[in-house]
Amino acid sequence: MQSDIEIAQNAMLKPISTIAAQLPIAPSDLIPYGHHMAKISLAGVSALKSRANGKLILVTAISPTPAGEGKTTTTIGLADALNHIGKHTVACLREPSLGPVFGMKGGATGGGYAQVLPMENINLHFTGDFHAITAANNLLAALIDNHIYQGNALDIQQVSWRRCMDMNDRALRHVTLHQRQDRETGFDITVASEVMAIFCLAEDLQDLTQRLGQIQIGHNSQQQPVFASDLNAQGAMATLLKDAFQPNLVQTIAHTPAIVHGGPFANIAHGCNSVVATKTALKLADYVVTEAGFGADLGAEKFFDIKCRKANLKPDVVVLVATIRALKYHGGADLTTIQHENIEAMLAGTANLKRHLHNLHALFGMQVVVAINHFTHDTINEVAALKNAVQALGFEVCICKHWAEGAAGAKALAETVVEYLANKPSAFKTLYVLEAPLADKISTIAQSLYGAGKVVYSALAQQQLTQFSAQYPTLPVCIAKTQYSFSSDPTMRNAPSGHTLEVSSLRLSRGAGFIVVICGNMMTMPGLPKQPASARIGVNADGRIVGLS
Repeated sequence: MQSDIEIAQNAMLKPISTIAAQLPIAPSDLIPYGHHMAKISLAGVSALKSRANGKLILVTAISPTPAGEGKTTTTIGLADALNHIGKHTVACLREPSLGPVFGMKGGATGGGYAQVLPMENINLHFTGDFHAITAANNLLAALIDNHIYQGNALDIQQVSWRRCMDMNDRALRHVTLHQRQDRETGFDITVASEVMAIFCLAEDLQDLTQRLGQIQIGHNSQQQPVFASDLNAQGAMATLLKDAFQPNLVQTIAHTPAIVHGGPFANIAHGCNSVVATKTALKLADYVVTEAGFGADLGAEKFFDIKCRKANLKPDVVVLVATIRALKYHGGADLTTIQHENIEAMLAGTANLKRHLHNLHALFGMQVVVAINHFTHDTINEVAALKNAVQALGFEVCICKHWAEGAAGAKALAETVVEYLANKPSAFKTLYVLEAPLADKISTIAQSLYGAGKVVYSALAQQQLTQFSAQYPTLPVCIAKTQYSFSSDPTMRNAPSGHTLEVSSLRLSRGAGFIVVICGNMMTMPGLPKQPASARIGVNADGRIVGLS
């Protein structure tokens, strides 16, 4: 079997103008970046506003495991399959971050015969969006330090703004700046930055500029907040982001149009592609398939409680992705044995699947279809047992083979989703009301969604909770915690109950419009693994990239 990159490099891409011709986009509103990538101008985006919206399909997953789930692959496979059965569909995805590309995870453009292309460009520099976000973030940092150096007319004494870069580099987590007075600060990864969140939640350039100006960068000696607008930074920051803010158009192997734009992590940020991309896609097609990062307790919750709430979006149906091998891992099987038939462990691991189903259906009011991303070593007995277990819970389950077979392998899933959209409407609702106290929002997520028994705050987190509760009581919360568990402990597999959610600190993202709640040992600047993915990536004498996945 060919590798993902070999499949991608052997695929026949169509000119991006041909892909755009499938959509109601004027040729003058297409801004090509080479032969196979383009941006859609903001004028073109604006011209679509009078069109009716298509159906919004969210793809999410069970809690991630080292065995893999294939959420992005399923998102692409479903979009291809919907087009395959005659439904006008656009995929809407996040842009990959260089951190995981060269770290542990690898790329994020799907796999097998369900990929967005050109995968090498998308996984690496793409159209430069993340570089622009990094530059805008660090421009603000430079302006802050320059203002202090030049006399500090704003009396800035406590700076909370941090620099960022789109790479896993643990050495930059804690940095000492040597100016007139030494100051402790550090770097976050770009995809966890507030500028990324603002970029993905802003509705237009004016909204983007205003939100950038609302960033709180620190306090003065009177403990009054200081904002980016006090430095008149928002205009220059928005200027750096102007071109990046235009959504990117690419294609899948099956030539389905795909909008790939924005990319906050879901474990330490809000985990969804940009609002402008999603709303553009909804105007371009009858069906839009989008994803939310990591498990449904992270990406889907933030998609509902932050993105949909703020952007006034109403999702129509959810697809929950699982694999038999991941369920076996959640059920206690060792990674070295997950390729062996083990129905007992698989059924034990369905507790994780069951909790996600309950959360999505009962707490958020969504109709849910279960997609089992099929692997070649899944046995007939395991498949049958899993189908019976899911159907006993009252949910439809589809075995999907899009990785190996492309669109045809997800046809049953596409037909089931269409049937649900026609006959089983969702009753979408958010998990909490914004008027609830900040501590109640956190405990509602912890206890109702995660199954925690209680929430415990560090001394610093308690101080910050008191402060933010007084200043910003109506903001939603963005939980930053491990993706591997419902708890804040990554070693607690499956569906633990009664555990303690440990909150270590809180951060205000005033421009983005939420409060980040950092749990356990979660880092906003990841580190590289002992054997980084970068070790197998290279370029041959013909200029072809090898080893990228």
